[in-house]
Amino acid sequence: MYLLHGKLTAKDGQVGRLADVLLDASKFVSTAMGCRLYVIGKDENDLNSVYVTEIWDTKEDHDNALNVESVKELIASAIPLLGAQPIKGQEIEILGGSGITI
Repeated sequence: MYLLHGKLTAKDGQVGRLADVLLDASKFVSTAMGCRLYVIGKDENDLNSVYVTEIWDTKEDHDNALNVESVKELIASAIPLLGAQPIKGQEIEILGGSGITI
């Protein structure tokens, strides 16, 4: 399986709109082949950032989802809301846990 955890930083005053775009993205990828989890969160101590945690059957499934036209459109709508260049998310090896069958 493939786990990706990333942080996106919004321009001042845009974090709510950025979160909304990512929540919309979660609706599209929830039906994508191989998507097991796509969670959006925030940290009360980091007011301009939104965090995304994804679990996919394979990295290829994740990469294929990025090529879906509706997902590309959502990505394009998020870019003007960003206050910093997105940093590549952490790729984390899944060892196991509740809700995960390896």
